[in-house]
Amino acid sequence: MVLIRLALRLLALSLALAPSIALSATPGIDRWIESWGTAQALGPEPPPPMRPPAQGDPSVRQPPPPPAPASPLVPFPDSLSDQTVRMLVRTSAGGSQFRLEFSNALGGAPVTFGAVHAALAGKDGAIAAATDRTVTFSGKPALTLFPGAKAVSDPIDLAVPPLTEVAVSVYLPDPTPLNTVHPLGLNPTYIAAGDASAAPELRNPQRVRSYFWLTGLSVPASNADAATIVAFGDSITDGFSTTPGAHRTWPELLAERLQADPELRGWGVVNVGISGNRVLKAGTGDAAVARFDEDVLARPGVKWIILLESINDINMSIIPGMPDSEQVTAEQIIDGLSQLIDRAHLHGIKIAGGTVLGTYGLPFYNDKGRAMWEAVNQWIRTGGRFDAVIDFEAVTRDPANGLRINPAFDPGDHVHPNDAGNRAMADAIDLDLFR
Repeated sequence: MVLIRLALRLLALSLALAPSIALSATPGIDRWIESWGTAQALGPEPPPPMRPPAQGDPSVRQPPPPPAPASPLVPFPDSLSDQTVRMLVRTSAGGSQFRLEFSNALGGAPVTFGAVHAALAGKDGAIAAATDRTVTFSGKPALTLFPGAKAVSDPIDLAVPPLTEVAVSVYLPDPTPLNTVHPLGLNPTYIAAGDASAAPELRNPQRVRSYFWLTGLSVPASNADAATIVAFGDSITDGFSTTPGAHRTWPELLAERLQADPELRGWGVVNVGISGNRVLKAGTGDAAVARFDEDVLARPGVKWIILLESINDINMSIIPGMPDSEQVTAEQIIDGLSQLIDRAHLHGIKIAGGTVLGTYGLPFYNDKGRAMWEAVNQWIRTGGRFDAVIDFEAVTRDPANGLRINPAFDPGDHVHPNDAGNRAMADAIDLDLFR
């Protein structure tokens, strides 16, 4: 009887201590939000929407193509071995500490990180040495990502201010194919010989502009209202024609607006645009309807989505010489967008629809594409399905020709807004949505 009473007392004591033991792992942190993120392009790249195929219908007179702006894409190696990759990301919301998220989503061989470090970034690939931290995973400094696997780091004991560049350095000791990539990183990425993950400066690094395996940076929610906004889209959201390294994409400019508002500084903005992405079919990256779970629902703290897709679905349906299998109808695009709304609402997430920008001036622009564009935008504006509508098309429209983007925002390809155009898009978002 005495032994039974003693056992019951020990059980009661263990139950009483359990909550405090569980909370001690991350004291004072109830939940996390995403401060930075990107999406991995996991499919073959389609023909760029601004360039017609080499062969088309010879009976169709095509205007000369517009002068091609310089591509922001920088080639990167096929593989790494005994090398360090140092990637720069910029926070939106700040935090007292942070965690990193990695993915080997494309599969293939396992990927081994011999060491991972994080620090506040300096100039030209350098770091602020006093801020360097070893990143661990379940207490261990090395990580193997098996095919299709994701991993989240332990909390990193370093405060990160809002709108601040963080350097994430990954050492690859073994021959490793670069197959899980976000090609258009815009920020510089440095590749150096050997294990330079903790080096204050890098010696003779190769400079590229992509993210490898790194998919997110999360911070503790600063208050009960803090949350994540996911910018979900294609090359226009990705920032194709913005100035590399200048943080001029509309999601980053939205983050700056939020940080300037005392009530909304706790909100993070994540850009999961993929250049060439489509709503319904794989192109560059899985289709939006296929990657929604991974790129939106898997992010911590998501309360709002801003959706800007459809332009590539339309263009791939009208480019001369494209196979019939690539074509869709406006009704099918609308059905796909409607599905994304339903899936967001199932998770208690609100979703704003962005109207599709005009593309008049493309070499293959035609009446079929115009009719599809008008039908999709009419549904976005008046269908009543979205929780909010952001009229990106209206604020970027040419006052002299309502079918194309404003020449002041056009870098020359008639598709992708420049820095000024992205500013107009960011300013069109009503911040009261997030109060």
